[in-house]
Amino acid sequence: MSAATLNSVSQSLSAQEIKESKRNLKRRKLLAILFVAPLVFFILAAFVAPIGTMLYRSFYHPTVAQLVPETLTQLERWDSQSGAIPDKKTLITFTLELKQLAKARTAGKLAEEINRALPGSSSLIKFSARKLKKLDEQLLANNGDQRLLEFKKGKWGDPDLWQAIKQSGSVFTDRYYLTALDLKRDSSGSIVQRDTKIYLKLYWKSLKIALYITLLTILIGFPLSYYLATAKTKTANILMVFVLLPFWTSLLVRTTSWIALLQTNGVVNSTLQSLHIISDPLEMLYSQFSTILAMTHILLPFMILPLYSVMKGIDPSYYRAALSLGGKPIPAFIRIYMPMTLPGISAGSLLVFIISIGYYITPALVGGTDGQMISNIIAFHMQSSNNWELAAALGSLLLGLIIIIYWIYDRLVGVSNIKLG
Repeated sequence: MSAATLNSVSQSLSAQEIKESKRNLKRRKLLAILFVAPLVFFILAAFVAPIGTMLYRSFYHPTVAQLVPETLTQLERWDSQSGAIPDKKTLITFTLELKQLAKARTAGKLAEEINRALPGSSSLIKFSARKLKKLDEQLLANNGDQRLLEFKKGKWGDPDLWQAIKQSGSVFTDRYYLTALDLKRDSSGSIVQRDTKIYLKLYWKSLKIALYITLLTILIGFPLSYYLATAKTKTANILMVFVLLPFWTSLLVRTTSWIALLQTNGVVNSTLQSLHIISDPLEMLYSQFSTILAMTHILLPFMILPLYSVMKGIDPSYYRAALSLGGKPIPAFIRIYMPMTLPGISAGSLLVFIISIGYYITPALVGGTDGQMISNIIAFHMQSSNNWELAAALGSLLLGLIIIIYWIYDRLVGVSNIKLG
């Protein structure tokens, strides 16, 4: 066989190998996509979609615009700075639309929305809707403005009420974010402080409680993790069962157990009184103290497990070498051993802090008014007040706060790793 023929056969085989290699690569990529697809779908359905919906609802609110669209169109040409109420045409348009809402039994929804912008206006709107429902539509088309202004001793003559209707009619609004930051817009549209400051205090209290819980879990979890890492295998395994036991027990059972322990006639007070340490029961339940205590117990494993995994991988010869070179036990432990446990401390702290700042079941059951956190208010607006937009704004700000905390953590951990390296 000639050299040219051999060369041709070699090139042909090489081309076939390349094609086969490309097919195998494409097959492996397709297989990898099929393996990853369920996880991607789960993340999109369980995390991205709910969070995206929450962010969208926090500034998109078309309810009032759908209820009284013609009135809002008329209010666009009204000068709210003039100190006068809208003109006759606008008032008549509103009375006709309010009458239709009363017939459709949706006037209460309008009253609820306007009341959020101007507290106290709900009863006026509901009363007016009931009265307008009985009146003839042709009569309202002629002098509906006069009828409206007669209700409730002329309360419809307040320009602030019409300003509230106009502001509530915005489809895209920053009102809920301002409320979540204890701010509002006045009649001129300027951002001012609200009279009652609730949410910023709750954010600060939630951060403070989460920080206390994180510090307590470090203080309790560090020595326990060290003992688990240095103890005999049999002893460590038995103790690890007790560490993991909370994961096998219902959260509701653990929380109600703390209620039985801390209530006025509970185990703790009864024991202290029987030992004559106290004469009157201590008020421990339904307080910030009970929230911190119960959540520290619940979240302690999230600190112990990362610490234990890091400590188990630390070579004990470093500490022994420091002692053999003349170092004292405590300074050697602080300067040699503890820096090597920082990855476990930082990972556990991040887990405990982020989980605790969003907890709401335990604070709701044992915290009372003093131990409530921002998550409890979010749950209240979602379940009781039905103010989903404000709940979405509060949740979005909480999400942003957690992202900022994680970014700071990432920067600090990155800097500490560079120094240790």
